[in-house]
Amino acid sequence: MASQDDLDAAVKRVNTLKSAPNTTDMLALYALFKQASVGDATGSRPGIFDVKGRAKWDAWAAKKGTPREAAGDQYLELAKRLGA
Repeated sequence: MASQDDLDAAVKRVNTLKSAPNTTDMLALYALFKQASVGDATGSRPGIFDVKGRAKWDAWAAKKGTPREAAGDQYLELAKRLGA
């Protein structure tokens, strides 16, 4: 089970990767981090003209129901796979 300290350390490592992860992995990292730290997606879905915000919200909303601990563990696994 990932602690908040483990998650914070993984975020720092991801932010120092030599090359940025692809869009799919970036959205997965975002969604898993939000699910682990906040829980299920809140608020309304961004409008159609906010393409980036909408993609991020959709990725997070897709994790609905995932327990925070599981999302944190999945974040750590993905970060490790990306070399962070």
